[in-house]
Amino acid sequence: MKLTYTLACDEKGLLTGLKARIIGDTGAYASMGAAVVARTGTHAGAAYHIPHVDVVSEAYYTNNPVAGAFRGFGVNQSNFAMESMVDELCTRGGFDKYQFRYDNALDSGSMTTTGQVLKGGVGLRQCLESVKEAFTGAKYAGLACAIKNCGIGNGLDEVSETKIKIVSADTIELHHGWSEMGQGIDTVARQVLAEVCGFDDAIAIQVKSATSSGARGGATTASRGTVLLGNSTILAAEKLKADLAGHSLADLTGKEYFATYLVDWTTAHDVEGEIISHFSYGYAVHCAILDEHGRLQAIHAAHDGGRIINPALFEGQIEGGVVMGMGYALSETFPLEEGRLTSQRMAALGLLKAHDVPDIRVIGVECPDNSGPFGAKGVGEIASIPTPAAIANSYFSYDGRRRYSLPLAPAERTDQKPSSRGKP
Repeated sequence: MKLTYTLACDEKGLLTGLKARIIGDTGAYASMGAAVVARTGTHAGAAYHIPHVDVVSEAYYTNNPVAGAFRGFGVNQSNFAMESMVDELCTRGGFDKYQFRYDNALDSGSMTTTGQVLKGGVGLRQCLESVKEAFTGAKYAGLACAIKNCGIGNGLDEVSETKIKIVSADTIELHHGWSEMGQGIDTVARQVLAEVCGFDDAIAIQVKSATSSGARGGATTASRGTVLLGNSTILAAEKLKADLAGHSLADLTGKEYFATYLVDWTTAHDVEGEIISHFSYGYAVHCAILDEHGRLQAIHAAHDGGRIINPALFEGQIEGGVVMGMGYALSETFPLEEGRLTSQRMAALGLLKAHDVPDIRVIGVECPDNSGPFGAKGVGEIASIPTPAAIANSYFSYDGRRRYSLPLAPAERTDQKPSSRGKP
């Protein structure tokens, strides 16, 4: 993508307007190109309240290989552009880089780029507060805030179904239609069922995902699986709980409980009246810290997960996302010449190795969202979104050079280095 941004604020450091023009190379086929650049546009203003926005985001066919969806689905690019602009605006205007972000950060009552007014469950400022000490205490550091939608939204119906079957006095089957690909959705479903019904480890909950069960799910995208499956599981589990008030599991052997959870209240962008682009959003702040030699020393990753259902899975999601964001920021490339790959080797892609990973400190912030199971939010995609901009801004604090493309040019020491935080 190529992004052209113009960003403005007033003398108090409050953002007033954004103009963005975004062009995406979708390759020789449409694939997910239109959907990806749509997300780039809807998140063009990143995690900030901006009263006036003018955004056009387009995809074009080229003779390059087909482009797909990277983790973050187009928001990685707009976040890098916007957070770089925020940092540069602070430098030019002499604003404190932490306070500027805090003052403009989305909160309840704030408006997203699409015009949706947020009504709760916004933990962005809490994320900022949790990394403030690390940022202000480091000699060379960079900040980046992020927002990422949960759910496809935009007026499309989203459905999840759960079927619970009592197999025996100590065994339950939980059927759903989502894909478990390492994100931990099966574990979340088990925990939700156990929480509602008060089961302990003596009850074996076997999670099964198959179309033959008749329980519909959907594409495992848009960080929505935890919210949708969690909610449909709660509805089914409550039916089982009601029966358990007068019966044992042995009494209920062979019985099935089925529930559907439907999100049908999001809106398209061109509606008149209230805009609800998505049922929920995730929020995050990453702080990248460099050592005296300009090497990446640590990344503090604060994420609002609503209610964190499984801390170990949550931490693993964030750590993996940060590493993916680091690769995108520092080394990954797709070498092309006249529309063809110049190498067939994966080594040419610049993927990070284990010894390249710095200290990653995951900070969980819990700001429950009314749409989520027990207030939970999805964090699958947002984990990689703020990382590149945070690293780019830390590089600027080290050598005073603004970087406008990825992967980033390495940080190099110069005689004169700016403050990492600007002036209040």
